[in-house]
Amino acid sequence: MLQLQPTKATELGVDTGAHAGLRGQLDDRSPAGVVKERGFLTAALKDLRQVPADEPDYTTQTSVAVATSAFTTALEGMALPYGVATIGGWRNTPYGVTQNVGSWLDLPQLLDGDQPVRNTADAEAYLMRLSAMPAQLDGETVRIRLARGQGLVPPSFLLDKAIIGITRTLAEAANPEGPLIGPLARKTRQMPGDWSGRAVRIVRSAVVPALERQLAELHAERAVATEAAGLGTRPHGPEWYAWGLRASTTTRRTPADIHALGRAQLVDLHAQMDIILKGFGLTQGTVAERAVALQRRPELGFPQDDEGRRQIIAYMQGKINAIRPRLPRAFRRLIKGNLEIRRMPVAQEPGAPAAYGGPGSIDGSIPGKIWVNLGDPSIHNKVTIPDLVFHEGIPGHVWQGEYAQQLPLIRSILAFNAYSEGWALYAEQLADELGMYDDDPAGRLGYLMGLSWRAVRLVVDTGIHAMGWTRERALAEFIAATGLPQSNAESEIDRYCAWPGQACGYKIGQTEIVAQRVRAKAAMGARYDLRDFDQAVVDGGNVPLDVLANNVSRYIAAR
Repeated sequence: MLQLQPTKATELGVDTGAHAGLRGQLDDRSPAGVVKERGFLTAALKDLRQVPADEPDYTTQTSVAVATSAFTTALEGMALPYGVATIGGWRNTPYGVTQNVGSWLDLPQLLDGDQPVRNTADAEAYLMRLSAMPAQLDGETVRIRLARGQGLVPPSFLLDKAIIGITRTLAEAANPEGPLIGPLARKTRQMPGDWSGRAVRIVRSAVVPALERQLAELHAERAVATEAAGLGTRPHGPEWYAWGLRASTTTRRTPADIHALGRAQLVDLHAQMDIILKGFGLTQGTVAERAVALQRRPELGFPQDDEGRRQIIAYMQGKINAIRPRLPRAFRRLIKGNLEIRRMPVAQEPGAPAAYGGPGSIDGSIPGKIWVNLGDPSIHNKVTIPDLVFHEGIPGHVWQGEYAQQLPLIRSILAFNAYSEGWALYAEQLADELGMYDDDPAGRLGYLMGLSWRAVRLVVDTGIHAMGWTRERALAEFIAATGLPQSNAESEIDRYCAWPGQACGYKIGQTEIVAQRVRAKAAMGARYDLRDFDQAVVDGGNVPLDVLANNVSRYIAAR
């Protein structure tokens, strides 16, 4: 797995010792790379079948079930005629390059965030990755060109954003302070050697031409693209979407079932939001309109400049600091919660969500991160920030990821969207239950808005890809349900267009975790304790939802 995903080794901090050579490598995104992945998956599944069904160690049983599920799902995705099917990942997409997919985004973020440069060997590894970027870009370009030949191109509005982003990256690529070279310049400032000069030569001679080739292909796609948002009108689109839903939810729920669940949950959430809004004196208009009006109050916003950006990060950090002392009420065994909050790369911001986060390296040398989108500071305010940091940071992605990293290494590499995002949404619920909003009704409104946001994702994702909705209809439904700003809403809808099915994992996952908690309470009565339930869920690691149910059954039986 690490040979196929060398950057994952760097993210986890295990590109050392026998794996040290991976620090300078990139994954192969060409058609030949897909063939290699399929060969690995086929062989790995054959090996996994050799493990006895009565294996006595439960951790091993769980790991075998997890790997088998991840490998089988990925192999099914790779059998489809086009697209990116990740092995134990969440960024499955029919499109190899869009506004939020591709090497043009992934490598700058890796180099800035996780790529260590502590000595000359590390600096050489950085340059090796820069040198490998053209092949990775060209591999993507070949695949999207082949997909175009099959009649598949992204929607025109996604291509417009991707073209703008890559054009900006090209303009900054050879800049010693830009996204490709700047991190190396900063990290080698006290290190002898012409590191920046060597990087500039690599970028100018090889990376820039590869980016130009990819940009030319995107322009060719744009010339034939349409505004059709979903997969329904694309060749093999319904087949791809059915797989995307399976991969993202680890269930076989139908689009109609998922759509109806989202509609029903929105009704309940809006009723709760209505009460809070009336408490602020907002009684006229829809729930979403009143939520927008509240967020526009000056006392709940931040300046629209660099000082405002600094204040946003400070406010986020304050919420993380405030929840830490309350965590012993929700977990039996605490981990460190190694976390820093950073602005995401500027080139990425136009096509990115408000923030995202994840754990750092296994040894703790690289902290987990919340990457926050500060391109448009107006998308952040004191209504929405608390919910955001609890989801992305603690007790959400960063927190849960540290528990997972204590399991066998394969379990840190493999992840399941429904569990990952379901846990992060459940973490928002825990923050509410731990009293984080007792004196913050605006923040609690933001929490309910966040739940509504995830519920309406079930509605719009299935609407776009299974019911033929336009981007405009999806935007209207999304804004009516959430009250999020137009710029934020557009980024969200475009993300659902680029990653079909991924947005459904959040609410499906949280709904299942809550259902398992209800089951545990009913089965255990007075013996039930929230700390033990939460511990069982995080100690079991990142799993498909059927494996989660098995883990909870084992926890109930053990008590």
